[in-house]
Amino acid sequence: MIKIAITKGRIEKQVCQMLAQAGYDMDPIIHKNRELLIETSDGISVIFGKPNDVVTFLEHGIVDIGFVGKDTLDDVDFDDYYELLDTDIGKCYFAVAAYPEYRNRTFHRRKKIASKYTNVAKKYFASKQEDVEIIKLEGSVELGPVTGISDAIVDIVETGSTLKANGLEVIEKISDISTRMIVNKVAFKFKKDEIIEFADCLEKIIGGNKDA
Repeated sequence: MIKIAITKGRIEKQVCQMLAQAGYDMDPIIHKNRELLIETSDGISVIFGKPNDVVTFLEHGIVDIGFVGKDTLDDVDFDDYYELLDTDIGKCYFAVAAYPEYRNRTFHRRKKIASKYTNVAKKYFASKQEDVEIIKLEGSVELGPVTGISDAIVDIVETGSTLKANGLEVIEKISDISTRMIVNKVAFKFKKDEIIEFADCLEKIIGGNKDA
């Protein structure tokens, strides 16, 4: 049996749709109520969780495969996995955003950068050899520049409408984001054939969806 963890919400719906396209039995999942663990007739066991929990389940060997956004993978301190597929789901990107005057502003102190994704922010500014102060915000990170607690933010951008509504704009693009299929390294060792077959089925669907 292959054990899978899928991020709840939009990723869950799109991944399950993709699995159905690949011919897997998604009926028990489509008609689930409050069940936390679902088993299908294809020999697949599925659990759903928040992004960080999906990574935790994979890290501890509770599941073999995880479907989670690249944003989460870039921000956690765990890299002991194989990334087998880019599902092309949930495409967006990380960016530095601020008021337009940030571009030409001269700073005589450390820049203050607000973000929910503090590791991503730290790595990015370290790669630019900039020493900045990172401020963690869990809610609407746009409030950083709006309230003056930060000079800029590092956040996920999809349409940019929230930034625009608050007078902010993208200053620098950091990296692209989409949902990835990741695999526990130990599970891959012992279930290699089953996992590769599973990945191959999905890869055909992903390719077909891109061409459609």
